[in-house]
Amino acid sequence: MTPPQASSNPWLLAERTAAMNPSVIREILKITERPGVISFAGGLPSPRTFPVAEFAAACAKVLRDDASAALQYAASEGLGPLRELVAQMLPWQVDPAQVLITTGSQQGLDLVGKILLDKDSRVLVETPTYLGALQAFTPMQPKIVGVACDDNGVDVAALRDAVRAESTRFLYVLPNFQNPTGRTMPESSRASLSQAAGEIGLPLLEDNPYGDLWFDTPPPLPLAARNPDGCVYLGSFSKVLAPGLRLGFVVAPKAIYPKLLQAKQAADLHTPGFNQRVVVEVMKDGFLRRHVPTIRALYKSQRDAMLSAMKQHMPAGVEWNTPSGGMFLWARLPQGMNAAELLPKAVDKGVAFVPGAAFYADHPDARTLRLSFVTASVQEIQTGIEALAKTIEENRA
Repeated sequence: MTPPQASSNPWLLAERTAAMNPSVIREILKITERPGVISFAGGLPSPRTFPVAEFAAACAKVLRDDASAALQYAASEGLGPLRELVAQMLPWQVDPAQVLITTGSQQGLDLVGKILLDKDSRVLVETPTYLGALQAFTPMQPKIVGVACDDNGVDVAALRDAVRAESTRFLYVLPNFQNPTGRTMPESSRASLSQAAGEIGLPLLEDNPYGDLWFDTPPPLPLAARNPDGCVYLGSFSKVLAPGLRLGFVVAPKAIYPKLLQAKQAADLHTPGFNQRVVVEVMKDGFLRRHVPTIRALYKSQRDAMLSAMKQHMPAGVEWNTPSGGMFLWARLPQGMNAAELLPKAVDKGVAFVPGAAFYADHPDARTLRLSFVTASVQEIQTGIEALAKTIEENRA
């Protein structure tokens, strides 16, 4: 009798992996590695903003004065002085005991999904929304539903209807210079959304990685400042210091903080203590108050360059917005065009962008695209937008 043959692949994947997909943006970035391609695709901060000298001095001091502790295992909650600094820099009263230091704010999304989402539970997101949030929530196998939005953010009437139709775990929202659209919720919209969420008992997950990157006036108070017990707040040091640190934070209501901490312990024990100590050293004398304005000035000049180039070169039928901060501009192609189909033709002309369809939980708009203006020089922006405009003109329906 012939023994059964062993399978060439003995691994049985979990059901949840069927919904996992690679990041569209990460895949596009591989294309842009071609020499000569000007990339408006990646959501990467400009390396010109990284405070290298300050980090070099801080690293040396931490290793000289506190090496044993810095290189040892650390508390899962995060370094006490860093949690206190986070609490102090937020524009409402925050107890440092409610601050959880995470390995980037992306981990905050993952942890929230793990403790609040079950299979087939429902979560609402903006239309469109941050692709990384969709990726973080998907392994929990929820029903992710887009809620109608306009230039001011969430349509509160549509939100009430959506919650009335079916039980919902939370609404995920980016009020400041949203990724991907760059839009900002005005004060009136924040007040209406906060009031509605409180009335219908809908928890909010507020993501704010770009809030410090305003160009002319700071954005209104966060949603979390209006109802701290009904909102989880995510922040990041990636956009104001450096993304390679992988340092973010969660401010959570006391009712759910212990479960977030347990999820953090299971995920990675703790965020690197060395990185946390270095950031405390850099920030301790008010460095961000001096440093962030230089980032704002640089990004504003790059935004203005892109807006000028768009106005000069884009053919009729192309629409775009004017972000008041952040890193992204949102555009829509003329009727009948498809941004995903346009991308390889644009790359052939030396310019790349991110098609917008990937940012929708449902009913994607194939005509949309995201342009990042912060990593290209003013001259590259001019050249790249001109090349993109020519690509659109040559391929329009």
